[in-house]
Amino acid sequence: MREKAIEQKLTKAVKTMGGLALKLNVPGFDGIPDRLVLLPGGKLAFIELKAPGKRLRPLQEKRKRQLEALGFLVFCIDSTLQIGGILDEIQAS
Repeated sequence: MREKAIEQKLTKAVKTMGGLALKLNVPGFDGIPDRLVLLPGGKLAFIELKAPGKRLRPLQEKRKRQLEALGFLVFCIDSTLQIGGILDEIQAS
């Protein structure tokens, strides 16, 4: 399965929950996660999407640590099987 297919399933699942999965493009700030997921009740998390078995690049790891240090949830998804559990975790936060 390709990264794009995983991303499409994520955005559909978030929409079904009444939320938004915003595509992020921040000029001059490379390594930022692909999506900002906003769920009802003010719940949010950053999500990096990868093809199955792929890992975060070093700069992406750095950005993940920076965002987590600020108190944000950051996830990396490389399988559609992870989507439901991660969305549940975001909602429970």
